[in-house]
Amino acid sequence: MKCSRSFSRSRDRAGRIAARVNVAPQWLVLAALLAAASWAAAPEDPTQAPAPGPIAPPATPSKGLSRWFNPATAPFIPVPLIGVDPDSGTTLGLIPTWVQTDANHEIRRIIAPDVLYNPYFGVGVHGRVYGYTSGDEQWSVVTGIKERVEREFDFEYQRGRLREERWSFNTSVIYDRNGTPRFYGIGNESPAIAETNYTNQQERIQEQVGLNLTHEWQLLYTGRFQVVDVLPGTLEKIASIESRFGRILGVGTNKQVLNRLSLVYDTRDDLTVPSKGVELIAYGGLASRTGLLNDSMYSEVGGDGRAFWPVAPGSILVAHMALRYLPTSHAVPFWALSSIGGGESVVGGEQPLRGFGQGRFYDRDSFSSSLELRHKVLSFDATTTNVDVEVTPFIDVGRVFARTSTLPFDQLHHVYGVGFRGIARPFVVGYVDIGYGSEGIAAFTGLNYPF
Repeated sequence: MKCSRSFSRSRDRAGRIAARVNVAPQWLVLAALLAAASWAAAPEDPTQAPAPGPIAPPATPSKGLSRWFNPATAPFIPVPLIGVDPDSGTTLGLIPTWVQTDANHEIRRIIAPDVLYNPYFGVGVHGRVYGYTSGDEQWSVVTGIKERVEREFDFEYQRGRLREERWSFNTSVIYDRNGTPRFYGIGNESPAIAETNYTNQQERIQEQVGLNLTHEWQLLYTGRFQVVDVLPGTLEKIASIESRFGRILGVGTNKQVLNRLSLVYDTRDDLTVPSKGVELIAYGGLASRTGLLNDSMYSEVGGDGRAFWPVAPGSILVAHMALRYLPTSHAVPFWALSSIGGGESVVGGEQPLRGFGQGRFYDRDSFSSSLELRHKVLSFDATTTNVDVEVTPFIDVGRVFARTSTLPFDQLHHVYGVGFRGIARPFVVGYVDIGYGSEGIAAFTGLNYPF
């Protein structure tokens, strides 16, 4: 497999979902890959067949409905969907999954629709297709609808991921209506008792263009246009945002045009499953309500870095740090402020604090840091693909603050936890991270490493 470098690890989900915890279906797609490997058919090569033994009576083939639940006879891999997170409640369902691999047993496509039930939003269905054309080119389409409130469409296309040519591109188009976001107020000590709910609806178009100066150095432009509607909440027993915070900035409809320029230095040995190297990013940008290039909403500067050290066979120590400032701000919507909380790091956006829900703390500036030990506990070859399983203890710290003069490392929130990761090389990583903070336990799932 070729070494890959990311021009777009800043794949920005913060603009897509202002305060959302990823639900389990993404991890369960990875579970389908593990199942596909475990349930693979016997090799066709007779030299690989097992040694002769006592002749067993022929198995009775599954018939009728039972064949749909037998991995050996089902037309797809029937994966149960069981998702729990601090914002979305418990989701139950089924993901019939098709996994397509090439002659080298590398995954080229995943087709994973689902049917599910969520107590907040009722019955729902999704369609997902993930295409791994090559290490240099990938794409995905995800669409879904639930009985009440929630709708989504997400398309992404990446070309030039390996930086072997002069230019790299990443295009995404997103529509998302999400009923689970929470808001607790502004500040590093916003109390849990102030919890409110709102419905977040947004449309977003984003284009990233990378000029590859060398294989390690890149100049990256990000252009984004989005419309965000913050609407009343719909969850029972949780106050709606306007009932507690009135017309706080961000409620209603807001438009944003973001222009950001980043300088990227990347020596990682692989994009999806790095084992050594660093990625360092310095960026600055302007966000406007009107016009194409001004700071009528805010200006931003920040840095993001991650480093990977192999410390023992099968063990990698990984460190991440992010710092974001808004030097100028003009009536900034709360969802555009810096935030920490949740299970995912986005360059210039949300940062992880895996014992709290996504977007738990908002303010003008933010600091976040994480340290985790990725230790491989199991690896096996199957007919479809190679699968690794990791156990990962981790520590997250972070805070938000309103003044540039504030010491970022003071009054930090702390989270301790453990993660479980499944890796189907070369393109797929799924994770389940469980963290404990001052407000209890939270669990997060997703595709790709959290950082």
